Amino acid sequence: MAHDHPDHSHDGGQHPPSDMALRVKALETLLTQRGLIDPAAVDAIVDTYEHKVGPRNGARVVARAWTDPAYKARLMADGTAAIGELGYGGAEGYHLIVVENTEAVHNLVVCTLCSCYPWPVLGLPPNWYKSNAYRARAVNDPRGVLKDFGVDMPDDVEMRVWDSTAEVRYLVIPQRPEGTEAASEDELAGMVTRDAMIGAARL
Repeated sequence: MAHDHPDHSHDGGQHPPSDMALRVKALETLLTQRGLIDPAAVDAIVDTYEHKVGPRNGARVVARAWTDPAYKARLMADGTAAIGELGYGGAEGYHLIVVENTEAVHNLVVCTLCSCYPWPVLGLPPNWYKSNAYRARAVNDPRGVLKDFGVDMPDDVEMRVWDSTAEVRYLVIPQRPEGTEAASEDELAGMVTRDAMIGAARL
């Protein structure tokens, strides 16, 4: 299963744009010249997904749940309302169910039909989440899928697989890393990864 990894540059960060980036830029230029798109509108959409929705939002939700038991209780009872307390919600975020990983239980989220995903707290789904291989194997062989991600799940840990739909989306609260009792909420949020909030990784 393919994984998304950030680009690593060994030349001081100076490297040519990828073929995909060049194609996207060329298409944007052509559509703009023909008056089919407004560059300001495109910039607004990009800004939304870079700064207003995405994994950083989910990480803040998780960090608050780790540090505030009352908030965690509300989050587990009504995920949609609880993320709304932090200003998150809207399209693809309705009917959010939150599940928690523990020493005894590990949760993994998949959408077996397409790529339903909680955009307000996780942003856009990664390519592997949308792949046929992940969608099929997550249900039939969740331990094998996790092993592909570098996670060897002990046999005594119960695996629970949650199937996202157009009506219901899921967010996983990962186990809080050991030794973080003195960490601030912001520091904790910086430890939380997108994959851990899907259940495809452990912290």
